[in-house]
Amino acid sequence: MSIAQGGRPRSAGSRPSGSPPPQDRPTPWIAAGLLLLLVALVLLSLVIGTGGSPVGRAWDFLLGDPAARADAQIRLAVMDVRLPRTLAALLVGTCLGAAGCLLQAATRNPLAETGLLGVNSGAALAVVVGLTFFGAGSPGALLVWALVGGMAASAVVLLLAGSGRTAGSPLRLVLAGSALGATFHGCTSYVLLGTQSTFDTYRYWTIGSLAGVEVSDLVPLLPLVALGLLTALACARPLSALGLGDDGARSLGHHPGRIRLVVAGAVSLLAGCAVAVAGPIAFLGLLAPYAARALTGPRMTAQLVLSALIAADIMLLADILARVVIRPWETPVSVLLAFVGGPMLVWIARSSRLSTAGAGA
Repeated sequence: MSIAQGGRPRSAGSRPSGSPPPQDRPTPWIAAGLLLLLVALVLLSLVIGTGGSPVGRAWDFLLGDPAARADAQIRLAVMDVRLPRTLAALLVGTCLGAAGCLLQAATRNPLAETGLLGVNSGAALAVVVGLTFFGAGSPGALLVWALVGGMAASAVVLLLAGSGRTAGSPLRLVLAGSALGATFHGCTSYVLLGTQSTFDTYRYWTIGSLAGVEVSDLVPLLPLVALGLLTALACARPLSALGLGDDGARSLGHHPGRIRLVVAGAVSLLAGCAVAVAGPIAFLGLLAPYAARALTGPRMTAQLVLSALIAADIMLLADILARVVIRPWETPVSVLLAFVGGPMLVWIARSSRLSTAGAGA
């Protein structure tokens, strides 16, 4: 026991009076603030670019100024270059935020991220195979190969982790994903050794960037993203039960192995779509769920919503900065995220507040 300032005894583990309990935190207001920030970042993304188009002219175009609307250069910059990559940043951020939140909750590992299911390595191998043996050189073709490869890799991981007495356990998912990821990485390196032209294209894809994305590339992915997000929301209550431990979840009528396999399927959909659009993006699926838990506490539905919003905000901000850091050239967005994500990962791993990703009811 310890003595508080007013002389009243207080246990060493009690919460300070000025800190509201997690269930009382104003999640709707936090979500509203993140949405407002997202709207502001979308507008900035539409008016800021690497070229010489003035910000004021782009803003006039958005406000409907007739002279700006008649300017072909401004229309090209806003509608054909910046709008597609803004939509891509929203899609990628939302997918990675929700996928990371699901994976951390299902494995009860706050340092888990989407690469654990082999999505990134499977997509990379598929891109290399498509480039080398099938002549898939266009951005649309690379997107298809990356999506198929990421989904196929996750399906193999789920097949390996979904059999036996410990089906769907966190350890089996992580081990299967890590083992297959290493295997796919070795196969990718082997194919790249003998094909210099493939390596040049693959190197551009694997750095992670939103440059060159078109709206037509995103439309076919929307049903898959919607399915993944709906599945994520449907898993919120079972994951809340899973946060009590496997025995606690079983006592409430849930099957932990099945829950994790369904979650892994949703993560595969979301992460596969994100990798297909932007290439491998590290750290975002790890940091956004951690921040969401810090803001909203253990409530799983709130975690999912805030994680998706935070990741979308971060992705848009990183993409905006990528255009202006070394203007008139562009920095890969994954590089900026790595500069922030690396130190943050070290801080999280060393933090005394590090807690499991268990969800409350």
